[in-house]
Amino acid sequence: MPLVTSTEMFKKAYDGGYAVGAFNVNNMEIVQGITEAAREVSAPLILQVSKGARAYANHTYLVKLVEAATIECPNIPIVLHLDHGPDFETCKSCIDGGFTSVMIDASSKPFAENIEITKKVVEYAHDHGVVVEAELGTLAGVEDEVKVSAEDSSYTHPEEVEEFVTKTGCDSLAIAIGTSHGAYKFTAAQCTRNEKGILVPPPLRFDVLEEVSKRLPGFPIVLHGSSSVPQEYVKMINENGGKMPDAVGIPEEQLRKAATLSVCKINIDSDLRLAMTGTIRQFFNEHPDKFDPREYLKPARANIKELVKHKLINVLGCAGKA
Repeated sequence: MPLVTSTEMFKKAYDGGYAVGAFNVNNMEIVQGITEAAREVSAPLILQVSKGARAYANHTYLVKLVEAATIECPNIPIVLHLDHGPDFETCKSCIDGGFTSVMIDASSKPFAENIEITKKVVEYAHDHGVVVEAELGTLAGVEDEVKVSAEDSSYTHPEEVEEFVTKTGCDSLAIAIGTSHGAYKFTAAQCTRNEKGILVPPPLRFDVLEEVSKRLPGFPIVLHGSSSVPQEYVKMINENGGKMPDAVGIPEEQLRKAATLSVCKINIDSDLRLAMTGTIRQFFNEHPDKFDPREYLKPARANIKELVKHKLINVLGCAGKA
């Protein structure tokens, strides 16, 4: 099937108590690993591209890779989404260039300015049959060109969401409830250690999510910065020359809980990068004489596929929902 918008996808997710996985893509192997996993478990997908990914891989190449995925996986609904669009011009370029969904991230602006910028994007997008995700509240951390210090982060204020959604006309809303961008989401001082000595981050603010849901009944909510940072891949990286001792993610059971509520879209990025990097590091340690990219990218793609299958089935709950 051709690319779709997230409108019907989110309605089914909200009513069904699951979330759709939104996975950032940068190259062919990542696209293949994600879509092959979704095809095998029959799950809907959002493939998203950041401003940094467009700069790295080129807009046209990324669009064509995702279009190829729709041909190879004709029974899987796929959305092509712009992640963290920084301005109207970037969103317009993606709308004009084949994307079916865009995010305008003006969350760092004052409330009134965020509304103004978001509304402008929404009006243009809706005129072209494209849906819009907006954001209220600011997540800490680093992801591509998104860099927010802990001091500048802020939880979403539930009392603002009704006015924001009404005035902008956005189709979904990303909120800040304690998730964070990147693999280094929290400092050790912010975490506790469990009985195995593993760092455990502070719990998500489900009270904020529940209050937002009460004020926006039936409206799809989005969580960014929701990578779980699988410790097996952190260990694999560190055992093969890497130095990531304090990389900590969001516990999967908390994401699963969010997916049963009003959260219809959960962004997963760093987990896939860790799987790819760890696999490639291990491959070269075990095969120092190898040099063919096909040889080390093949197992990396396979590990991405297995990781995505796990997320679709056990975390997002969207397997069988295509």
